[in-house]
Amino acid sequence: MTAPVVVADHLARHYEVGGGLFSKPATVKALSEATFSIAAGKTLAVVGESGCGKSTLARLVTLIEEPTGGALTLDGLAATPDNWRRLRSTVQIVFQDPYGSLNLRHRIGTILEEPLKINRPEMSAQERSDKAREMMRLVGLRPEHYDRFPHMFSGGQRQRIAVARALMLEPKLLVLDEPVSALDLSIQSQVLNLLLDLQERMDLAYLFISHDLSVVRHVADEVMVMYLGRPVEFGTKEDVFAAPRHPYTKALLSATPSTEPDPARQRIKLQGELPSPLAIPAGCPFAPRCWKAQDRCREARPELTGAPHAAACFFPEGL
Repeated sequence: MTAPVVVADHLARHYEVGGGLFSKPATVKALSEATFSIAAGKTLAVVGESGCGKSTLARLVTLIEEPTGGALTLDGLAATPDNWRRLRSTVQIVFQDPYGSLNLRHRIGTILEEPLKINRPEMSAQERSDKAREMMRLVGLRPEHYDRFPHMFSGGQRQRIAVARALMLEPKLLVLDEPVSALDLSIQSQVLNLLLDLQERMDLAYLFISHDLSVVRHVADEVMVMYLGRPVEFGTKEDVFAAPRHPYTKALLSATPSTEPDPARQRIKLQGELPSPLAIPAGCPFAPRCWKAQDRCREARPELTGAPHAAACFFPEGL
């Protein structure tokens, strides 16, 4: 059995905000206790509401930010600041907005060759050009696109360019941060099928961040559900979608649109607002919005237990 491409052990990222001459800064625990691993050819989907820590996790895994706590291993090597430069070609990211992530002043060929100029200085100009053209072919772009600018493409084509750029250094892990949420539905399916084809062809590991559970159902092998910076459920796609154990997961799934009529299906509407990350409630963070909450939930915080289908809940669904 091969070693996982990425292993995260209780990853945490905290930020200090505010503060002044007579007051101490407050601490925002944007991410805490994120533990997972992803093998080559597999996809871990991370889902949850806005502000749950998904993008913070993406910044840590792509070595944009250093964790406050925990440990991260990429391709068998500890992701410490001393190793960041060596590891950055191992992991690449595809952003949500392809238009904002591409340099509008550069031609597509220049954009694709830039990672090679920085990280592969031994390559000749011809070798860089050949590799860029080959990567364009793999993602479904035509040869004449090489000399065009980003504004001359549709949203789906720009996302293909972003995927091609991420693959130029032949990474083992791709972090996909809402990669299709800005696209039309018909284009979403094309980009998702492209990603699945590239994963199979190149044996890539994916960390797929999304709030769209219908997309997650299509691409994921495992699912991690997050709430206020902490994982609250973890399991295979089949287990999580068929029998969610955490009430928050059940509420998310009930809100997912479906083309299949199901008269027994009921929408769960959560009461109250998402608590501020500056004032996370004592006990279970979900207790103020949970219809199953009891005194124990307000006094102690449940741990993520019950692997392989784990839930951070004292009174999980179906048990």
